[in-house]
Amino acid sequence: MDVLTPTTLDEALRMKAERPDAVPIQGGTDVMVELNFDRARPAVLLNLNELAELRGWSRENGSIRLGAGLTYTEAMEAPLAEKLPALAEASRTVGGPQIRNRGTVGGNLGTASPAGDALPPLLIGDAVVELASIRGERTVPLNEFLTGPKRNALADDELILGARVRAAHGAQTFMKVGPRNAMVISVVSLALTVDRERDEVRAAFGSAGPVARLVSARLADLDGFPERVAAAASPIDDVRGSAAYRSHALSVLTARAVERCLQ
Repeated sequence: MDVLTPTTLDEALRMKAERPDAVPIQGGTDVMVELNFDRARPAVLLNLNELAELRGWSRENGSIRLGAGLTYTEAMEAPLAEKLPALAEASRTVGGPQIRNRGTVGGNLGTASPAGDALPPLLIGDAVVELASIRGERTVPLNEFLTGPKRNALADDELILGARVRAAHGAQTFMKVGPRNAMVISVVSLALTVDRERDEVRAAFGSAGPVARLVSARLADLDGFPERVAAAASPIDDVRGSAAYRSHALSVLTARAVERCLQ
């Protein structure tokens, strides 16, 4: 197995164009699991740890830009945690300190798992994913970027630069059900925001369908909203929980999240 280590974004994009089979790795919290369990054996890894262009976050045109290399630990820290509280809450439930120090937002986007904890908080913020190749840059709304279980709209020669997300304009929260609060894949998860500026409540769920999905309603139309969120899901039976349990849990989480955010 070869490891390519570019030091600039331009170099990384050139390498990706020359070796479209190269698997990007930064935190490695997903990629290394696949390697350690021999579920994948790529010929080339593209190490993105030296790219300053992918780090950190910034304010851009009224929105928040999250670099693909932003870690969960960084998402938990002020002032970013105050602007995206649901993402901060979700980040606190990801693994242990070592995983939070290494795992990245870009990795969650790239893996595109229905159970990705960062995805529901990004969906409630109208996230747009930034992609780049030697052909240029483009943006894709997150709900279109996620195309199926562990599938996304990333082209073979593209890398994820980051995501732009709307800062919270009201209360937000994140909840998930699992055998423990952290260090487990969620049985079902939910991010919810009350956006009084838009007169809207937005809920996004994970682990209850092939992709994380967003459901919204006006503030005056919240009767039956938990049931509508649950009805939008298409969960499966697996070793972590039954479809019926996931639907019920999603309805309960939504009701609790609405109550918490409207207090």
